[in-house]
Amino acid sequence: MSHKIRVGLIYGGRSGEHEVSLQTALAVVKAFDFAKYEVHPYYITKSGEWRQGPQLTGPVESAELLTFEQERGLGAAAALQPIFAAGSPEQSVVQGEAGSAAAPLDVVFPLLHGTFGEDGTIQGLLEMAGIAYVGAGVLASAAGMDKVIMKKIFAQEGLPQCAFRHFTRAQWEKDHVFFLMETEIAIGYPCFVKPANLGSSVGVSKARNRDELIAAIETAFRFDRKVIVEEFVEARELEVAVLGNDDPKASVVGEIVSSNEFYDYKAKYVDGKSSMIIPAELPGETADHLRELAVRAFLAIDGAGLSRVDFFMRKSDGQIFINEINTMPGFTPFSMYPLLWSESGKPYRELLDDLIGLALERHASRQKLQYTFDLG
Repeated sequence: MSHKIRVGLIYGGRSGEHEVSLQTALAVVKAFDFAKYEVHPYYITKSGEWRQGPQLTGPVESAELLTFEQERGLGAAAALQPIFAAGSPEQSVVQGEAGSAAAPLDVVFPLLHGTFGEDGTIQGLLEMAGIAYVGAGVLASAAGMDKVIMKKIFAQEGLPQCAFRHFTRAQWEKDHVFFLMETEIAIGYPCFVKPANLGSSVGVSKARNRDELIAAIETAFRFDRKVIVEEFVEARELEVAVLGNDDPKASVVGEIVSSNEFYDYKAKYVDGKSSMIIPAELPGETADHLRELAVRAFLAIDGAGLSRVDFFMRKSDGQIFINEINTMPGFTPFSMYPLLWSESGKPYRELLDDLIGLALERHASRQKLQYTFDLG
């Protein structure tokens, strides 16, 4: 392209991971090469209000400056006009504020974590708009977000996993005694209880007995209508970053050493005491096996762009279990995903370039598909 690549950033969102998304957006804005990109911000408040900020011409110093408190709030339809126009080949400009002409976007970078962000919803909107966007498509995002569906796909792929059980709020309210007994027999204590559709360890609890299990389930139901209970494994926590579309590559393996009893929200984002070991101290063949499993998981959900795949390695015998795949992982310079690629020889700014290139490549490929059928 002869002009700068026009990138729309969408961040914030109606999610328990709103603040994480803001920090990701701040980091990305600080890293952009503004000689190469024209950056247009879209902030979504916790209540779902969209705010379209002015074009960014350089880095900003704080996440608060990306919330545009003085800007007039817009409905999603008004805020998304430039995005929808970007998907219309015949539309060369869109009307901006006060009728001024504004060029359409070339690509959208959704920096939304959790609900309404990495669950396929924003991806579906962008697919309807016909615009390129960074990251996984609708199916992969939804499957990666729903831990129950994700684990069923991984089981079909033959990936090793810890034991788990799941149920909805309606099922729990109808026969909670059955689900308590099934969980105790199949999984036992201690165990982990999670909302099926959330990330950053929001709503996750460790239960050591029945009373704690009941309390943990009620906590998880505050965030989702479906809950998953997983077997506890005394294990090392290992992570691999995956980058690519149809021919994805895996990074070196990293290890998380949590400051808390488990790697919960506080350990990830609040106390700053957890440590990352990159690369993890592992035999070469073990690291290669983890990288192979990460790529298999990525392809199993039909991933695109980026994902981080998390594993447990049981301390007693070295058995590896896949934990989950995250299709929009934390993306600050201090997050595991960029750090894994940095250690693999790909610095943060280059990683941004690659992700935008992959988004444009995937979009161009999809544009070649035929979406109509003439019976005549």
